[in-house]
Amino acid sequence: MHAVRDHDLAVAQLRRSYEAVPPGQPVRLAKRTSNLFRPRNAPRTPGLDVSGLDGVLSVDPVARTAEVQGMCTYERLVDATLAHGLMPLVVPQLRTITLGGAVTGLGIESTSFRNGLPHESVIELDVLTGAGEVVSARREGEHADLFAAFPNSLGSLGYATRLRIELQPVRRHVALRNVRFTDLSELTAAIGQITASRSWDGEPVDALDGVMFSPDEAYLVLGTFADDVPAVSDYTGQDIYYRSLRRRQRDALTSYDYLWRWDTDWFWCSAAFGVQHPVVRRLWPTRWRRSDVYHRIVRLEHRHQVAARIDRWRGQPPRERVVQDVEIPLERTAEFLHWFADRVRMSPVWLCPLRLREPTGAGSARSWPLYPLRPAQDYVNIGFWGTVPIAEGAADGDVNREIERAVSEVGGHKSLYSDAYYDRDSFDRLYGGDTWRAVRDRYDPEHRLTGLYEKAVARA
Repeated sequence: MHAVRDHDLAVAQLRRSYEAVPPGQPVRLAKRTSNLFRPRNAPRTPGLDVSGLDGVLSVDPVARTAEVQGMCTYERLVDATLAHGLMPLVVPQLRTITLGGAVTGLGIESTSFRNGLPHESVIELDVLTGAGEVVSARREGEHADLFAAFPNSLGSLGYATRLRIELQPVRRHVALRNVRFTDLSELTAAIGQITASRSWDGEPVDALDGVMFSPDEAYLVLGTFADDVPAVSDYTGQDIYYRSLRRRQRDALTSYDYLWRWDTDWFWCSAAFGVQHPVVRRLWPTRWRRSDVYHRIVRLEHRHQVAARIDRWRGQPPRERVVQDVEIPLERTAEFLHWFADRVRMSPVWLCPLRLREPTGAGSARSWPLYPLRPAQDYVNIGFWGTVPIAEGAADGDVNREIERAVSEVGGHKSLYSDAYYDRDSFDRLYGGDTWRAVRDRYDPEHRLTGLYEKAVARA
């Protein structure tokens, strides 16, 4: 564990590095890893020094809370909490997502149908603001406006240096039921039933996600925390997790392996690098079968365009990157999935039910103005990651724009970790522009931090 004194020194170093950035120059974190798919302009100044802000400060197994630094990865956080039989309320799928990144940029996983999004488990957070000050924000109190606006602000309102979060008990294993559906309306009805009762066929459901291979072949994966299971599977070797949904009705994993079940093959995207071929898989070191390795390869491709040049040499059409996570109201999910399968034709896609957490005490429902999902509304996060050919006469970005329109038409929202094409008025309407400007003016009066629209759409 990092000592409090070390944390204070790291925060002081962060503030010094912020003060060293000349006025008018862009401010960025100096991070070794990133899970963004949003291209950005090359920085002209050194990034902020966050090297000492990557640890777990403490875990309180009685209060079920953890004090965590902003740049701590979920991989490191999970290692610390599982030692106490605890886990964060929501653990995003990829190991190198940071807690601060998930809170300021959103995250989701299979416990989101009952625990909402990662920022909803935050009790308190310290934020380095655009004014160069560190303030402690809670839901109530002097800085409640920053606390509410911080989620989905993408660093445009400051950077989290410390967060205190809630934890939940977890058992040694997760028992899984893979339930097949041939009708998407029946699948969405099942999601509604499970979300309401947290059970299916008389068995409790602690975790819920799924995969659609086609409109007539989709699966819900129902997870139940358990101490004892007949046997456990291992999908870090030759077996590939998402393929198991088609051949196993029952399965089980250790809790640790369950939390990182999608990381080994980056859901199914490792196929693009040949890692799912049996021969390549045997030769590819296990320690390199992880999302951050694949992401580095993608960044190299973006920089050097090797695959694109090969496609041109082979006479193949150029391709548009379609990498998105969108939240669709449950009652419109089947409609959207049919449209997506017919128009975009990418498969598989990930399905992750979501419902904002209900308030545990007195007061109104929680409000997160920069990502305004409706309280008491069931949603399904739909994740799709890949490329599609650019049709003759079309332009790069056309499919993504069409998806944005379709998501808005069904009352949905999309995460901003990847490409976005909204005009400013539409963006402000969808992502709380008035609230963002008011909070920015209070905590960054000189507007030193890059704006939210500039980050998400203009690629600044």
